[in-house]
Amino acid sequence: MTTVVDAPSVVGESTPQDVCRVVAAAAAAAPAVVAATPAERAAWLCAIADAVVAQADSLAALAHEETGLGLPRLDGEVLRCANQLRFYADVCIEGSWLGATIDHATATTPDLRRIQASVGPVAVFGASNFPFGFGTLGNDTGSAIAAGSPVVVKGHPAHPRTHAALMDIAYDALADIGAPEGLLSAVTGLAAGEQLVLAPEIAAVAFTGSEAGGLALHRLAATRSIPIPVYAEMGTVNAVVLTTAAVHRLADLAQGALASFTMGMGQFCTKPGLILAPAGCGFAARLGAELHDGPPTGVLLTVGIHEAFGHGVQNLLTNGAFAVARSDASTPIGPSVWVLEADASLIHRESPLLRECFGPVVLVVEYADAHQRDDLIAALPGALVASVMTGGSADDEVADLVKHLAPKVGRVAVDAWPTGVATLWAQQHGGPWPATTDPRATSVGAAALARFTRPVAYQGTPQAALPVPLQDKNAWRIVRRVDGRLRVPREPKVAQCAVP
Repeated sequence: MTTVVDAPSVVGESTPQDVCRVVAAAAAAAPAVVAATPAERAAWLCAIADAVVAQADSLAALAHEETGLGLPRLDGEVLRCANQLRFYADVCIEGSWLGATIDHATATTPDLRRIQASVGPVAVFGASNFPFGFGTLGNDTGSAIAAGSPVVVKGHPAHPRTHAALMDIAYDALADIGAPEGLLSAVTGLAAGEQLVLAPEIAAVAFTGSEAGGLALHRLAATRSIPIPVYAEMGTVNAVVLTTAAVHRLADLAQGALASFTMGMGQFCTKPGLILAPAGCGFAARLGAELHDGPPTGVLLTVGIHEAFGHGVQNLLTNGAFAVARSDASTPIGPSVWVLEADASLIHRESPLLRECFGPVVLVVEYADAHQRDDLIAALPGALVASVMTGGSADDEVADLVKHLAPKVGRVAVDAWPTGVATLWAQQHGGPWPATTDPRATSVGAAALARFTRPVAYQGTPQAALPVPLQDKNAWRIVRRVDGRLRVPREPKVAQCAVP
């Protein structure tokens, strides 16, 4: 069923009193959220997911009005948002994220039990480029609620009406199911966001966006009398390496590269920004020809992003890159698409060519041999993901490349372009600085819950005083480690979520 979103035409900024009110409500809700069973938390997430699906068409249309990202993509992203919430419901119920560990007393050791406990209310700063998947009700919000943390979302100014509509949908869904008041709330405005980070009740911050934005929040949180972690997932120069055996399929690789670095007009944090290709293969020229044959069209999300993209391209050109191909802007607010090339001698650890340029531009650098290729990889800054494009399953360069790339990134993809992040148990969407402020954390996947918990051990504690997951009877029927052995319930619970 599709209903119509009743979105406000104008969204006002939150006052300091508004921020104090919602933060106080989140803090008041925290004990009830922590005490809620995994099944209850899963039900909250599923209720929001079902409500989002019920208004999917209207939500996508509203987001397109604000962002220009296109209905085909936004239609899919709305469903992705709902499925992510259902995924975190399942993770919550399975329970291994709690790390429940029990060591019974012996003749020489005490009874000791350990669990990952919720840190408390969390502030979420959603992304500009994914209003549904990484925005108001995205991965950060879903994983925080699953981990037992009330959430206060700071709405993104790139799509304020979409944010407001999503919050209204979530409020109604949570009220209908009887969730604690204060479980989920929101503020808007730059000043409100800063006040939110400094609020004593907030225990952690999750952010998806630019390096400048992430570092600003990181520094702000460090000024608190009690500093808190800021889990910032920031943009990076994600590298793609073509092996020497891969050049036999240059046409296919050029088509894939064009689709990848222009997807969403290059406004993906996983966009490939640098392609390392064997010397003499002419990949930049082949990619340029693909651009001329079928230049993509679209717009950048905000005036600020448009201006930053222009400055970023100019930085690359000023510091030695040269244009191989460029498409004309499709509209007055649409960007040109660029294929650039640079000499390998210009790539070093402090090279300005290794700064992220958010938008539809890619830099191609040719390497003379494996030694130079590995030197180029060693110079790369930390990134979210790197890809290796091979000549097939027998390509003997792959193992070495994966070994060299893994220390630089959170994810290595083989024969897959880096754009796109699947919400799965094994996913790692993070990486070494400057990809994130904490390379141990992921903002996508089952391990995302860990950001909003901290370990607590209980020694010699009576059963009645223990958290439910550590009591002997295992009322929540979660995965636990008991006396060194992993124990999996015979009939683990699963989330009862509707499927779109």
